[in-house]
Amino acid sequence: MKNSNFFAACILVAVVVSCNRQEAPLNPGRVQENPKEVMPKSAINALVNEQLRQNSRFNWKMVDDKALWSALVQGDSVLAVGYQAAGVSNLEATIDKIDIHSESWTTARQNVLNLILDNEKATGASVKSLITYEASKLPVFYVKASHLSTVKALRASGLVRYAEPSSYAKYMNDGQLAKGRSGPFTESNLLTFGCDANLPKPSLVEGSDYVNITPGAKQSWNYVLQGIPQAWTQSTGSNVKVMLIDTGVSPDQANLGSAFNQGVSSGRTIEKIATYPGGTPADVCGHGTKMAGVIAAPRGVNGSSAGIAYNCNLLTVHAAENVVILSSESTQGISDAYVLGGDNAAVKIISMSMGTIFEAGQITDAVNYASNKGKLLFCAAGTSNSFFGPLLGVVYPAYLPSVLAVTGVTESITTACEDCHTGSQVAFTVIMEKNGTRRNPLTTTATGNDPNTVGGSSVATASAAGIAALVWSKYPSYPKDSIVARMKRAASNYPNRNSKLGWGYVNVAQAVGN
Repeated sequence: MKNSNFFAACILVAVVVSCNRQEAPLNPGRVQENPKEVMPKSAINALVNEQLRQNSRFNWKMVDDKALWSALVQGDSVLAVGYQAAGVSNLEATIDKIDIHSESWTTARQNVLNLILDNEKATGASVKSLITYEASKLPVFYVKASHLSTVKALRASGLVRYAEPSSYAKYMNDGQLAKGRSGPFTESNLLTFGCDANLPKPSLVEGSDYVNITPGAKQSWNYVLQGIPQAWTQSTGSNVKVMLIDTGVSPDQANLGSAFNQGVSSGRTIEKIATYPGGTPADVCGHGTKMAGVIAAPRGVNGSSAGIAYNCNLLTVHAAENVVILSSESTQGISDAYVLGGDNAAVKIISMSMGTIFEAGQITDAVNYASNKGKLLFCAAGTSNSFFGPLLGVVYPAYLPSVLAVTGVTESITTACEDCHTGSQVAFTVIMEKNGTRRNPLTTTATGNDPNTVGGSSVATASAAGIAALVWSKYPSYPKDSIVARMKRAASNYPNRNSKLGWGYVNVAQAVGN
């Protein structure tokens, strides 16, 4: 992992402020004055840092009311509120079955909104001006809020599951210098992490980094190490639809457009949509195009790199602005994508190579929704950078129980790639870094046929999704648990799960079987 760490710059070590949610409910209509002092970002970040150090995760329920309110007003004052009908329990298991438009749910929603209005009325607020976003199927809405009394009342209510400052991550930098950096660490550094022009890699060497395969494609160096070419004799991913939640796909890449069917890739579909507010299906970052290429690029005739499941169907979603989930807009886009994937009967696998250090109740709701609908979910365990850093193991949402976390390893198999996170939640690994040269797997560029390469747990996750598509294509009647079981039994660590690298890498030929 890299030694640079965003928290070394903006988080000061501090004692943990205990979370006390037992305050007495506020009197309706009584607005308490806000404190004269707001906690500085450095103090808020210190609390985040301490929870990460102690628990390897952070949820806003871990801090007290003043800290949460301070984070709210230090950001954009948008509060994500997850509500529930009276008497509801174990919503994780039933969230795909509820009807938020039924009487019990609309009553709960209105009661929560009334509570907010009571505490925000000093601003002359109305429901219309307060609500900035409302999910269509999940019980969550976003409101503009600025009063500590609102935070206190929401957290004390039995109708409220979570109340979170939705965009604090976007604003958390306090302008200090990052350790080992030559200048200030700005918001733009995070907003462009994982993004680049996605140009061809001119240094690729035939026979070492790839081999040419019929009818005129390139096979990445790592495929043979996991038995993918042998698996292709049994399955190429036909009739399996994979949803890719990422930054979109380049409209200039014909291999992921008009030439998606070429060579021995035929009879399949690619769909491109956007759930990011105001976005289009086009890739604004480059990352989504790379992931799409790894999963499903055609085994064609023009010298481009072949995807692992080169005959699968692909649904790409532009859901976020980049790899690090920072803003309320990205949270909305990702959550809406998972719900759409859950409701799409043809989608079997959902792959997302994005993450964050801040748990978001809405994303958790959406992940559970899609999982309950029978979708097989893969998420990236994390790739080190100045935001995530060596402080962390598996990042959110990859560590959720309903998700399979994936990370990358070197040719040595038992060694994680230099920048890849590991941890007890890792389910599978993918061989994606050469010893010595550290060459990563091939993928599709923004335009043209000459390949680029891509690394980190991102490519490992997309690869795992492609591998699952090969297995599911061979066994179309199997439920997702049976597909995972086949992958486990064909994995390098089976039957003994490794504490950091899970079941290990999958021998795909064995997983597909005869």
